[in-house]
Amino acid sequence: MVKFDVRQLRYLSREEFRCLVSLEMGMKNHEIVPSELIASIANLRHGGCYKILRDLVQYKLIRYDHRNGIRGYHLTYAGYDYLALRSFSNQNVVYSIGNRIGVGKESDIYIAASEDGTQYVLKLHRLGRICFRKVKEKRDYLKRRKNASWLYLSRLAAEREFSFLKALHDRGYPVPEPLAWNRHAIVMKLIPGYPLSQVNEITNTAKVYTKLMQLIVRLAQMGLIHGDFNEFNLMIDDKEKITVIDLPQMISTSHENAAYYFDRDVECIRTWFKKRYDFDSDDRPYLSDIICETPVDVEMKASGYTKDIKDDFENLSLNKPKEEMWTDMSDEDSEDSEEEEDIEEEEEIESESEEHQPDSGEEGDKSVKESAVETGKSEEEKENEEKGTEEESEEETEEESEEEINNKSYLPHRDKERQKKSVHQFTVYQKSNLSKDDIKKKVRANEAKKRLKQSRIKKGEKYYINREKRAAANEIKGADSWF
Repeated sequence: MVKFDVRQLRYLSREEFRCLVSLEMGMKNHEIVPSELIASIANLRHGGCYKILRDLVQYKLIRYDHRNGIRGYHLTYAGYDYLALRSFSNQNVVYSIGNRIGVGKESDIYIAASEDGTQYVLKLHRLGRICFRKVKEKRDYLKRRKNASWLYLSRLAAEREFSFLKALHDRGYPVPEPLAWNRHAIVMKLIPGYPLSQVNEITNTAKVYTKLMQLIVRLAQMGLIHGDFNEFNLMIDDKEKITVIDLPQMISTSHENAAYYFDRDVECIRTWFKKRYDFDSDDRPYLSDIICETPVDVEMKASGYTKDIKDDFENLSLNKPKEEMWTDMSDEDSEDSEEEEDIEEEEEIESESEEHQPDSGEEGDKSVKESAVETGKSEEEKENEEKGTEEESEEETEEESEEEINNKSYLPHRDKERQKKSVHQFTVYQKSNLSKDDIKKKVRANEAKKRLKQSRIKKGEKYYINREKRAAANEIKGADSWF
């Protein structure tokens, strides 16, 4: 169990918070952050980063570790709590912290208050406890990533829960109103009520049962399934008003196991009412009978959501009015007609060019005879040369046509005038006037620059390694005696 002591927060200096933030930045790419890297990121004016790190270790905000010959530090949950509370205090959201009112396998819940005295709820996500270590298997926080720290997973869980709370509260669903989110902490309004697990008697059990089933159905109509809809995550007040809490594990109705999780939520409520209140009912909803009206899972990208489902919702034209459907059809027809007109114009231009060209056979024979008489060359040699020139001209025309086709495919508009302008822009090519020797000199100069850069990088790495060795010899020799 992580202790949450806020007394030291008021005495921490600005430099100490700077070192905490620099350590957090270093943990993006390192499991254990070396002290040299922390000092370089913090960039304190008069140094003293090593002394501040010793003090933070004594406050148990960071921890010194030594693995596989690497010495360094990493943040603890206490230090991560201090960073989140510091940002809340700068935003004038949280002024004081009270008692702990709830503990779960994934989070701790405390009472907080603003400067006016209004009470809020502070939820701190703490993934990685022994009772729930299979977070990476049961939740898709990491998506395609394989490895991450527990602090980063807690941050992702808090971010997801805050987004779900905000989306559902804006749509009138009974959830706590979210106020602020930072790192792994969420601030929300305090709900006057009790967990359903602590309530022994209910006056209208049938009414409460139907309300709970309606809440499950409302979530499914938004394309969401709670996944942990039980007596521990339901709050009820004296007027039997129900609010739903604990939302980071919500999934989409398009999930592979959506029917299983939906039935499990329903069965949890049925078994609880039968066990505690001796109430049994055959009325229960089924996921196959529910139609998704507002796809919140697509907006929030819930677990089980895919891009194909989003495309289906976007391309769905059943709910469109007739006018929009007719306009879409007319747009498609106009595009097809424009394409046909372009093709017809190209064919006309080609036919005109063929008409204006003279008969190449007769004039070719005359030119061959005249050139043979004048130069004394044989007709066969002349014909072979002309064939070669004709083949080269055909290859050039094919290349130019391919380039023009490629250029047309990148045109953003279908207007004829814009097409003509853009085609001229793309088809004009300029050859360089440089000689071969100048080109070779430029290539050699670029290669020389690359070699210089590589040598500088190698020298910098050697300098950094030697600096680490000196620091290890001078500073970190007596590090074991600190702790």
